[in-house]
Amino acid sequence: MDKDHSIILFNQKHVRRHWDAVGELWYFSVIDVIEVLTDSTSSKRYWSDLKIKVKSEGSQLYDKIVQLKLLASDGKKYATDCLTTENILRLIQSVPSPKAEPLKVWLASVGYERIEEMEDPELSIDRAMRMYEQKGYPKEWINQRLKTIEVRKDLTDEWQTRGMKEGLEYAILTDEITKAWVGKTVREYKDYKNLKKESLRDNMTNLELVLNMLAEATTTEISKIKKPKTFPQNKSVARQGGTIAGNTRKAIEKETGNPIIIPERTIG
Repeated sequence: MDKDHSIILFNQKHVRRHWDAVGELWYFSVIDVIEVLTDSTSSKRYWSDLKIKVKSEGSQLYDKIVQLKLLASDGKKYATDCLTTENILRLIQSVPSPKAEPLKVWLASVGYERIEEMEDPELSIDRAMRMYEQKGYPKEWINQRLKTIEVRKDLTDEWQTRGMKEGLEYAILTDEITKAWVGKTVREYKDYKNLKKESLRDNMTNLELVLNMLAEATTTEISKIKKPKTFPQNKSVARQGGTIAGNTRKAIEKETGNPIIIPERTIG
């Protein structure tokens, strides 16, 4: 079985999943998740009834279902109802099962934390720092990582000022910056580090983080001076900012004899 149709274990039971490389989303087999949560001997029937209920209630969840061909126990692939991670969590809230309760409590807790962070944004920084510490990241790296958030926010604020649209246009501009300083698109960079949904920046070394910040901060400053009015002009500015960081990377590599962009996901 290839890695895009891998199986994960949950309480010793199999849950089939599919990685959508284009959308960068995991899709999970709904009947597998239901079987884990309910211990039902007929998860297909359970899902059939629940799907009718979800549809009758007018839930948007019904429209999010996609059918993907997943490998079954008989070695053949069959069209299977699947949902993304986000929508699987929404589905769990509709399942009356003791096994679902811990996840429901966790979702409520996460929701409460997000409301708190909206009222006091510093809380999100504190939580991020604790999370990185718990994962074993060194303090120097954590400080660099938190600084990247500030630099990125300055850049997206500038793009917003220039009339750029959040989403696709931001992604294209980010690709321009990354290609100019790394020599790879964001997707190629993540593939090089064997990443899927994991954060690219969370898997950068100190030097990678610093150069990425240089690329984004430089792009911001050039944009403030040149005030690009069109999308092509903003792309040109993004390439200029990235190129400056790219030239710095090449200079460091020439002096040290070591590559800065490395496939390892360890923190240096």
